[in-house]
Amino acid sequence: MLGAGRAVLAGWARAGEGGAGPGPRPPPRVLPLPLPDGRGAPGDAQGWRRALEAAARALQAGGLVALPTDTIYGVACLAQDSRAVRAVYSLKGRDGTKPLAICLAGVEHVYRYCHVNVPEQLLRDLLPGPVTLVLQRSDGLNKDLNPFTSLVGVRIPNHAFIRELAQACPGPLALTSANVSSQASTLTVSEFQDLWPQLSLVVDGGPIGDTQSPECRLGSTVVDLSVSGKYTIIRPGCALGPTVEILKQKYGLTLEPS
Repeated sequence: MLGAGRAVLAGWARAGEGGAGPGPRPPPRVLPLPLPDGRGAPGDAQGWRRALEAAARALQAGGLVALPTDTIYGVACLAQDSRAVRAVYSLKGRDGTKPLAICLAGVEHVYRYCHVNVPEQLLRDLLPGPVTLVLQRSDGLNKDLNPFTSLVGVRIPNHAFIRELAQACPGPLALTSANVSSQASTLTVSEFQDLWPQLSLVVDGGPIGDTQSPECRLGSTVVDLSVSGKYTIIRPGCALGPTVEILKQKYGLTLEPS
């Protein structure tokens, strides 16, 4: 295993866990995200654009934004903003040796921030989707983001809003779940209301999945692909079966123990 070893890689199992700096802050603005119409397009294009522009402004000002993903609610900041990254750890009460994932708008952006040793079609078979792929990081990524490891987890959620937001921002987003570390993942904005005072904006996309189902809170499946020809399951998550089928059956990768 490359990087800082298995102890660090175990942190990717919580990379889906997710600020502003210390000190009192006014409550964040809560913006509803219009639900898609029957064709999958935003039912209220103006409301969608308003939420997107507000989130981009907040992030570029160094703030933290809570928003829906394809699995659970997350908290995002600009990954290249070291102060904002530190604020995420403060928000969550997170161990500083546990890594944060990055969120990108599309597969074509992965090559700027990672050294990829798998076929591009493999990436496109899994992304966008509920999967975090752990790869060797490149020099293009902020050195203050996870400085203790040579690896980085990459997310491209299957959710149009967060992908459009990533496209609108300079550089990748750092993404983690909207909850205090070690607490359950959240499926509605009310479930992390205790974090609101430390956030710049909350984008309310409604409930994600079945709030009564523990399986809906599993977060993304986290897979280490940093070693050529091999894969390691860091966190089973919500998409283990389909992910393993693609890696093993279609591409012939060998499972390595975590």
